Amino acid sequence: MRTAEGTVGRVFVLRLEDGDRIPECIERFAAEKGLLRAFCTLLGGIGEGRLVVGPEDATGRPVVPMTLGLVGVHEIAAVGTLFPAEDGTARLHMHGALGREDETRTGCVRQGVDVWQVAEAVVVEIVGTNLVRKLDPVLGFQVLSEP
Repeated sequence: MRTAEGTVGRVFVLRLEDGDRIPECIERFAAEKGLLRAFCTLLGGIGEGRLVVGPEDATGRPVVPMTLGLVGVHEIAAVGTLFPAEDGTARLHMHGALGREDETRTGCVRQGVDVWQVAEAVVVEIVGTNLVRKLDPVLGFQVLSEP
């Protein structure tokens, strides 16, 4: 385990609207506010999009993600973190549980999901740490690292 310590900075509450695309809209908001590191929560409705739902092979390297397309409107409860990539732009890593009728799907929203009507996000800035997302060449995806 590797750790870093920070403190809470600004707190933002976002009302996302019909058609807003996640993660793009939260990353764009972060850029507008000069926000690089944060903890994020999200709840509301999701329409179209794709989830990353696991690796094709748990032992394969680099990791090849499996994706799942959403059909119909889903409720979502999600949490994530926002940290800068090596190019300095903040990138959201968010996993959510999405439900429709008696089915639940869980996965990462990085492929993009669209808000249906309304969603709410709370973004809590983390200050005092310098962690960045760096590409791990073995895994094939970005992991939190010291610069």
